[in-house]
Amino acid sequence: MTSALFSPITIKNLTLENRVVVAPMCQYSCVEGAANDWHLSHLVQLALSGAGLLVIEATAVEAIGRITHGCLGLYDDAQEAALARVVAAARRFGHARIGIQLAHAGRKASARVPWQGGGPLDSSERPWHPAAPSAIAMAEGWQVPDALDEAGLARIRTAFAGTTRRAARLGLDMVELHAAHGYLLHEFVSPLSNRRTDGYGGSRENRLRFPLEVADAVRAAWPADRPLGARISGTDWIQSGADIEDAVVFARALRDRGYDFVCVSSGGISLAQRIPIAPGYMVPLAQRVRQASGLLTRAVGMILTPQQAEDIVASGQADLVALARALLDNPRWCWHAAEALGAKAWYPPQYERVRNNLWPGAAVLRPPRQMRAAD
Repeated sequence: MTSALFSPITIKNLTLENRVVVAPMCQYSCVEGAANDWHLSHLVQLALSGAGLLVIEATAVEAIGRITHGCLGLYDDAQEAALARVVAAARRFGHARIGIQLAHAGRKASARVPWQGGGPLDSSERPWHPAAPSAIAMAEGWQVPDALDEAGLARIRTAFAGTTRRAARLGLDMVELHAAHGYLLHEFVSPLSNRRTDGYGGSRENRLRFPLEVADAVRAAWPADRPLGARISGTDWIQSGADIEDAVVFARALRDRGYDFVCVSSGGISLAQRIPIAPGYMVPLAQRVRQASGLLTRAVGMILTPQQAEDIVASGQADLVALARALLDNPRWCWHAAEALGAKAWYPPQYERVRNNLWPGAAVLRPPRQMRAAD
């Protein structure tokens, strides 16, 4: 049996052994934006998971672009050196190729970490003032952000380019822009958060202008032979918000600028959203963008079982699938998926002994019939 999920794919100079991607997952565990031993443990574990690609969490391009005090940054030399140590360990022990997601939190910045409630920082918690397309707070009780002026827009374009150059110096295999989940670039796209009356607001063309200027700045700073993409939003899940047609136009514009892929997510712009969460609920968004843009497309969102992931790729709904919490729950997901689909995933040699053809215990813990029934 040939598995579509475990077939290779080549993007520019990068060949991935399979179509499983470790989605970027914020850890909220940095000190002044610098990665530490938590990130080393977290990323090394996922680098040896058998996935083809590991994407480092949303990484701020400037200090006020962090979501929380604990968010990763890549805008100074100390942060670059700290992340270099982690990336070197992930490469030494793991097998996945490694990318990074570049981000700016916009009006969702200056927040508490999730396990402390996730709301806005109060005056005793060293808050900072966020910036956004328009002076519209994320929700009641949140700070009203500064509406970015020309100087602020130029600063952020420069910051994205600078962080991109740092990512290139780290030797990372790919970069993706974060233009989803209600953060700054998505805030420009959505009419819910962008009420500007200048050339950056109003029409779809205007709302996409700044994200595409950032995309151009990143394209110019990133090596032409390495993959470059973006995570975009397929819908705000609010009738008056951005929708799938905004995503299609955005994806086509990225394609025309030399971008190689998009990951299609959704939501995050407003607490008024109503998301119909269910297994694979965002896959149709990825499928629509793939069909309309011709870009390589990654699907995400409650992709849980091996057969579900296999069917998404085999049917052409998406070229790759990204898993997040499913891999936190079970970092051996890829190994077990390959076993269930009759394929083969990479194992570190120290762990080869747990392959099902080498260890009788595998048949007890993971009976083939039981694995198929779970799908």
